[in-house]
Amino acid sequence: MKAVASTENSTAISPAARETRTSDGAAPLRVLHVIDRLDMGGTEYVILKVMAGLGGGEFEHRVCAARGYNESLPHLQKMRDQIVVAGRNEAKFQLLLFRLAGIMREFRPHIVHSRNWGGIEAIPAARLAGVPVAIHSEHGYIPDMAAGLPMRQRIIRRGAYAMADAVFCVTEELRNFHARQAWLAPERIQVLHNGVDTERYSPQPALRLAVRERLQIPAGSLVLGIVSRLVPIKDHATLFRAAEHLAAHKIDVRVVVAGTGPERERLDAVVNASAALAGRVSFVGASENVPEILNALDIFVLPSLMEGMSNTILEAMSCGLPVAATRVGGNLELVQEGRTGVLFAPGDDGQLAAELELLAANEELRRNYGAAGRRRVLEDFSLDKMLAGYRKLYRDLAARKGVLKEARA
Repeated sequence: MKAVASTENSTAISPAARETRTSDGAAPLRVLHVIDRLDMGGTEYVILKVMAGLGGGEFEHRVCAARGYNESLPHLQKMRDQIVVAGRNEAKFQLLLFRLAGIMREFRPHIVHSRNWGGIEAIPAARLAGVPVAIHSEHGYIPDMAAGLPMRQRIIRRGAYAMADAVFCVTEELRNFHARQAWLAPERIQVLHNGVDTERYSPQPALRLAVRERLQIPAGSLVLGIVSRLVPIKDHATLFRAAEHLAAHKIDVRVVVAGTGPERERLDAVVNASAALAGRVSFVGASENVPEILNALDIFVLPSLMEGMSNTILEAMSCGLPVAATRVGGNLELVQEGRTGVLFAPGDDGQLAAELELLAANEELRRNYGAAGRRRVLEDFSLDKMLAGYRKLYRDLAARKGVLKEARA
């Protein structure tokens, strides 16, 4: 299947793609993942993890990006032949139902798996195209969801959820939210947590000094960090204000910010306007080496105003870092307050600063929180555990619809 760069191109699927067989002669399960746009976000990385982890001839994956993808990202450039674009790269309304159905008829997936509001049209499209299994999942929040969903979205979601063979969310809190919004009992929606590669994301003391030296951070500084898109909902400014508090209390604090996004210019201005932050903040941009960045930190901070299930919290915990996160969404299911980190109210830089000051003064407490977080990820949020959940879901539903004679254990 060749990549489709625009709606003017065809969605030709190569015959070879249809004839792939496993070593025992069985055809793999074809899965079409549908998402609004492929960029550098948590949901996108979950899709890539599933594609990489569920392969080996057992599954064949393609991604349908409703509104395109970021062609500048190296990891997406490498998989151009696995991406098809359904619509235009613009925010205004596009009716993609029939376009999606056409793509499905061409690829002939056994399973369509759509994510979030931007991909929800894929569920009725799958029914129109005769796809055996349709799955929808919800992975996080956008600012407009804070006060509840618009009635139009609630009605459409209710209808799409009813059409789907399975609906799941990545946290209990998100499951309860969407169940309320769609007028469903929570039991109708499953929970399948995200997972992290605990080998790639692991404590690596040898990286600490090397990365700090590269970023020109003194060895004795307290280094705070965040890895996320530079968007308003992540509320980086609260982290900066907390750092100002620490600097005022004579703590040699540094802040490392990894990620790109539309807020970069504004955040630069915030930092440049603060005498207390002069020389203390490093914007490192998009990084393909997040484990290196995390290993250079003392404390991971996520001041999001809303959050579904943060992959970066899991990655930080897997690297043995204590976490300071807002008391919102899935953060409460990941961070065990007083055991793996601390929680604070959204926007409350004073409370965040107070918590960080206590951690700054107690290196042993930081180590204990980090070690407990690492154990928690190994036990409950490993990549292997996540992939096993996806594999079981896909194969069980395929077996139920007669695509497989039986689901393997």
